[in-house]
Amino acid sequence: MSLLTRNPTGTDLLAEINRLRKERNGVILAHYYQTPDIQDIADFVGDSLELSRKAAATDADVIAFCGVKFMADTAKILSPQKTVILPDMDAGCSLEDSCPPEKFRAFREAHPDHIALTYINCSTEVKALSDVIVTSSSAETILAQIPPEQKIIFGPDRHLGGYLSRKFNREMLLWPGVCIVHEAFSETELLKLKEQYPGAPIAAHPECPPTIIDHADYVGSTSGILAFAKDFEGDTLIVATEPHIIHQMEKALPNKHFIGAPGADGNCSCNICPYMALNTMEKLYVALRDLQPQIVIEEGIRLKAKRSLDRMLEMASGTVGMGDLGKVHFSGD
Repeated sequence: MSLLTRNPTGTDLLAEINRLRKERNGVILAHYYQTPDIQDIADFVGDSLELSRKAAATDADVIAFCGVKFMADTAKILSPQKTVILPDMDAGCSLEDSCPPEKFRAFREAHPDHIALTYINCSTEVKALSDVIVTSSSAETILAQIPPEQKIIFGPDRHLGGYLSRKFNREMLLWPGVCIVHEAFSETELLKLKEQYPGAPIAAHPECPPTIIDHADYVGSTSGILAFAKDFEGDTLIVATEPHIIHQMEKALPNKHFIGAPGADGNCSCNICPYMALNTMEKLYVALRDLQPQIVIEEGIRLKAKRSLDRMLEMASGTVGMGDLGKVHFSGD
């Protein structure tokens, strides 16, 4: 590659991203699980649906979504007139992969008396096959509005579904998917960390397995965990979710100490989302330069998927992105 065609680096790379953002009338979104350099250059940092809604409310022509594909798809569902780009189209999600649309369709057809509450971490096609989409912050409010006699399918995250089922004593038919990041946390290593930092609370995402959730002082979405980090008493917090969220905590609360919950090897390396890590500053630059790779969704599928998202917003608009699952109180405690 000649010097004339080499991509910019360092401060030149930052300057070129900013130039292209302005030239394209673009907005850059970064999920909390992205690396700090991407978070710091973004216009908005947040949860996946929260970001899509913020982008939809802007007059931007281009949305550069630094996250994973289902998140960029959601942005396109809500902003069909905007160009949505994803720095790396291979940035997928183990939950989405665990729930192929054709198998989910067959599962629904086998249980016609059930409605489908589906976690937002799924494909557009699965959203189109669902009745109501939920987020980790809206699921409780939505579940409370469904009559107790109504049978429910919950997918694709069996840990989030199981958490809700236990907390609200509500039987649900669970799809067997898991998030590979949250599945990687080790109860044994977490207990060692608790011994090392006695009195430090644990904040956990509900995608974690019960062995982690059972030790948590707070369970909630990424936004909810950030809110808890600001409000808890004390100066040390153990965080059981993808560790890049700690960047926002350290920026907002430099006087507090945040520790990522360990994986089975005793450190956090296995808990970094490999899909989120595919996005880089260099790929963001190329995506803005070329407006590729671009999200394209067939209009009929988009409208069906939007219907299930709209139902969520109608039922729980005040809780979306608020992280309101709160402290764990299972029935019988």
